[in-house]
Formats: sequence, structure tokens, C-alpha cells
Amino acid sequence: MAILNPTTVTVDAVLTTKGRELLARNDGSFQITQFSLADDEIDYTLYNPSHPSGSAFYGEAIENMPVIQAFPNDTQIMRYKLVTLPRGTSRMPVISLGSTLITLKQGASLTITPQTLNYLGATSTFEANGYVATISDIRLLSSFTGTGITSTTVGDPSLNTTTGAVLSKSALGTSFTMTGTTVNTLFGTSLTTLATTITVIGRDSGARITIPINITKA
Repeated sequence: MAILNPTTVTVDAVLTTKGRELLARNDGSFQITQFSLADDEIDYTLYNPSHPSGSAFYGEAIENMPVIQAFPNDTQIMRYKLVTLPRGTSRMPVISLGSTLITLKQGASLTITPQTLNYLGATSTFEANGYVATISDIRLLSSFTGTGITSTTVGDPSLNTTTGAVLSKSALGTSFTMTGTTVNTLFGTSLTTLATTITVIGRDSGARITIPINITKA
């Protein structure tokens, strides 16, 4: 979503792939209940408190920057979402998974334990309300579970399934265990690696991270 003209409230809204799939079902499952704001296109180093024309012009360069057109690839847009943090916060919290890439062989399992850095004055910490982790293509995993938080299922599980295809899956916890698929037909006749992503969001801090997952053929 992008505001095209700062003098007129015109909003360009583009549905994501998941949103289009839910809309196509025409069964009431397409319900917009939340939204996010991001500032991917803003270069805050352009803020100039030494501008010769005074304080009204400190942010002039930022205000005149072009706005990115909305498009539905969540790996390329809205990567820097706005979050609400306690007053006086001087460093943005970030999530660490201990790796920037996960590679699993077919049938192999791995457990990841997210940590939040620079949050509530601590160098690193585990968030009290845990994390939500989402696999973008659950077909590539034979299992994906979260542990450490007692709660109901994240979201509506029926929204993870569309006719003929299973897509993303989310889990809640302080640690997450995944196992690579053992289904060889997903690789076709020539592929040796399948790719998806995992996105982890801190339920307290709002910090998030997305890293790729590669499943290699045994």
C-alpha cells in the first residue's frame, strides 16, 4: 500500500498473492482485519538540522522523495515495517536466528530458537509472549511446530489452505522445529534444491526477520 500524492489522500492498494487466493474463494474468508506501515523508501540520513532555511525545511529532502509503487512481493517491499516502542528507545530491536540461511536435507530436522537483540535494555533476550513464525510454502516441510508458549492456534487454520494447494503455515512459540519433506515428486526430474522462506516476528517487540530455507534432495 502506498500514498501516491501527499496533498491528496489517494491510496494504491495491491493484494498479495495470498490475498488474491482468498478473494477468489468467494466464501467470506477474505477479511481485512489488520494492516502494516513501512518506510522502505525513506533515507533518514537526508534529515538536515543544519538547513539554512530553518527547522521547517529540515525534512524537505525526505518529504520530496518518490514513493515506491505497491506490489505484492513481500520479500522486496515492506521490509522495514514501523513498530511502536517505549519512549526513549535508542536502538531498534532485531531478531537473530543464529543464521542467515537454513539448509535441510530431505527428512532432516532442525530446531531454531529466536532471540531479540537490543530490546528493553538487554543485549539479547527471549520475548515473554514468544514469536510467530511463518513458513511461506509448507509443502516443503513434512512437519513444522512451535513450542514454549501455551496458546490457541495462530490465526484461522482454514485460511492456510486454498482449493488444491496448501500454502503458508504459522506457529507460535519460543522455539520452532522443522523437518524437510521426503516427497521426491516436488523436485521434478531436474531440481536438486527447493526454496522457501521463514518469517519470525516478535510478539512483544514487533521486530521481524525473514531468511531463506533450502531443502536439498537426498
